[in-house]
Amino acid sequence: MIVTSEQEWAGLRRAGRAVAAAREAMLAAVEPGITTLELDRIGENVLKAHGAVSGPQTMYDFPGATCISVNKCVAHGIPGENRLKAGDLVNVDVSAVLDGFYSDTGSTMVCGTKPDAYKSFSPEHPYAEKLRILAACERALFAGIGKAKAGGKLSEIGRAVLREAQNNGYTVIRNLTGHGLGRQLHEEPSHVFNYPDPRERRLLKKGVVIAIEPFLSTGATNVNEGDDGWALLVPDNSLVVQFEHTVVVTEGDAVIMTLAE
Repeated sequence: MIVTSEQEWAGLRRAGRAVAAAREAMLAAVEPGITTLELDRIGENVLKAHGAVSGPQTMYDFPGATCISVNKCVAHGIPGENRLKAGDLVNVDVSAVLDGFYSDTGSTMVCGTKPDAYKSFSPEHPYAEKLRILAACERALFAGIGKAKAGGKLSEIGRAVLREAQNNGYTVIRNLTGHGLGRQLHEEPSHVFNYPDPRERRLLKKGVVIAIEPFLSTGATNVNEGDDGWALLVPDNSLVVQFEHTVVVTEGDAVIMTLAE
């Protein structure tokens, strides 16, 4: 989608506020003993309160309002009766449509900590290894967003993400990418890679809406599809985390639509 009017800006902002509010409510509720289905219902209720409905349900008949992925499940986890345990890596990915506009966001945290525990922690913290990769992933996200400028190369987003990952000793998952969106959940550009694909030579246009979502790993570079046809799983014992924002490209700094209020 290319944003061309104030009405479109306003619609995208409303959708972005809805998914951000759902994301934050779900993260705040993560604690040992809660089920992923209970978290999903929290997110669904927040979306409803904003007048929004689930994006993956609307577009793909996904069996949940949100995607909740735990530990080896990296993305597209189906909410269910799985009870979270202290130390679990928990990713919530929320996308929704509101008045015809889609927005998409995601965040990862360690169960048993606060959602922002990765922003400040000691090396002695029992989950220091997991908090360290979370902090690096958020930096990678904002490094990528910093390259989302009109006239710039789309591939520079991936270059910035990969550089931040490698500078911190991590890899990126190469078969999970960001994407365009706006009037649908997935639009052109169909892939916003987290590495500089040499075949990607397109330039970013003013007003284009994209979701940037780096997946950082302690070793793995690809994920595999699980038996349920939805879940994407890491093939080894690597830790994998994700952060995601929907942004609108401008001639200056990209405008992030999914920041927490």
